[in-house]
Amino acid sequence: MNSIGNISSMHAAILVAVMAVVTFLLRALPFLVFHKQTPPYISYLGRVLPPAIIGMLVIYCLKDVHVISAPHGIPELIAGLSVVGLQAWKRNSLISILAGTAIYMVLIRML
Repeated sequence: MNSIGNISSMHAAILVAVMAVVTFLLRALPFLVFHKQTPPYISYLGRVLPPAIIGMLVIYCLKDVHVISAPHGIPELIAGLSVVGLQAWKRNSLISILAGTAIYMVLIRML
């Protein structure tokens, strides 16, 4: 018996292969469906959904911050400002998110 339980190596490999094929097909589907022209509503959704999702994530992340009790939301504020500042400066989401997460983790241990 392995660490996964009763799943054999062959069964696990089949599962991974199926997930890889499904992921590839889902990624390729828009190109197959809209091979000539992207409909205007899809272009509209591509413009408005990313900022809306980011806004929802920010609200979700800050929903449990208690400004009345210590540390008064200071780690969240500093980490959030660092993400915004890095994104404005470097225009690289990966760097902004990783640095903001690291700053937040350090601050919650220190404060």
